Amino acid sequence: MPASQSSPDEFIPLAEETGLIVPLGEWVLRQACKDAANWPAHVRVAVNLSPAQFRSPSLTHAVISAPADSGLSAFQLELEITESVLLTDSEAALATLHHIKGLGVRIAMDDFGTGYSSLSYLRLFPFDKIKIDQSFIRELGDSKDCAAIVKAVVDLGSSLGITTTAEGVETTDQLDQVREHGCTEIQGYFFGKPLPFSHVEKLLRKGLPSQSR
Repeated sequence: MPASQSSPDEFIPLAEETGLIVPLGEWVLRQACKDAANWPAHVRVAVNLSPAQFRSPSLTHAVISAPADSGLSAFQLELEITESVLLTDSEAALATLHHIKGLGVRIAMDDFGTGYSSLSYLRLFPFDKIKIDQSFIRELGDSKDCAAIVKAVVDLGSSLGITTTAEGVETTDQLDQVREHGCTEIQGYFFGKPLPFSHVEKLLRKGLPSQSR
């Protein structure tokens, strides 16, 4: 990584500590909506929300105005949260989630399976997607327990009508296994590393590789 750049592991904790995570997160949301406004209608853009950003009084306004100002359909926006968002004042958090979902925005639970109460939150809120944490995917070939957990989560998602995404797929073996278990979406370096916006646009114009659909 060039000396002028910092990894998210470095600057996000600093932004949270200084309180800059809220304006930074709002800028990311607005920029993501602006960048995705001309994408095909079936392609969504996903934005992570930090716990501090989620607690901000300006969140709902930002979620309403960012797609509206950019021309992006609310149905093309997906917000990813982790269980930590719901750990404090869960009633208020759930009310906020219901409000946002009512706008047409999709809600995904990120890093599913790493918290203490993930299953109870699925009962309390109708998530559109659960993203299976990469720690389970990484051990698929070596751990029968991880394979059983992934299959159980996929079956649970199917029963509840929730999309399941396998995070961190990096090898052909992992890809074959998550497909065999029935994951509806797959994400990871096997398909490509994070890219600048200009490269993403080129991919969309060319059409995504058939194996990633």
